[in-house]
Amino acid sequence: MEQRGVTIWFTGLSGSGKSTIVRALEDRLRSRHFKLEVLDGDIVRTNLTKGLGFSKEDRDENIRRIGFVSHLLTRNGVIVLVSAISPYREIREEVRDRIDDFIEVYASAPVEVCEERDVKGLYKKARAGEIKGFTGIDDPYEPPLNPDVNCETHKETLDESVDKVIAKMEEMGYIPAAVPA
Repeated sequence: MEQRGVTIWFTGLSGSGKSTIVRALEDRLRSRHFKLEVLDGDIVRTNLTKGLGFSKEDRDENIRRIGFVSHLLTRNGVIVLVSAISPYREIREEVRDRIDDFIEVYASAPVEVCEERDVKGLYKKARAGEIKGFTGIDDPYEPPLNPDVNCETHKETLDESVDKVIAKMEEMGYIPAAVPA
């Protein structure tokens, strides 16, 4: 059976757990021999969207470019795991409308929890005024109104979050149900 492509778009504040879930999900899916690609916001910004800043226009263009690449891969039977803050609801919806096979995952955690997890010190810099326009501090984050999956990373384990995404993929027919070991 040929693999069906899908874009699984993880959105949430910096430090909400998006990339952590994506890495664990990637491991699970690769162990089942699925073709997949990971588009992580930090890596994308050093390659595909290098030179874009953090204005609303540049953030929107960043998301459009990630969405374009995701669409190409998805329509060619690849599972695409996107980890991008993607703070604005309208541009996320625009991307979703362009990609037929799409699952939105909201890595939800209160900003206080994200600050505690902040290994890069970005929240501290933003609060000190060293970073302007930081999402969740002095720039808005618009949570999804109806995400396909809500991973409450401050209340559930990593495995529980990954299990939720796998269950949604199985439910929507993107992957067959795993046979229990």
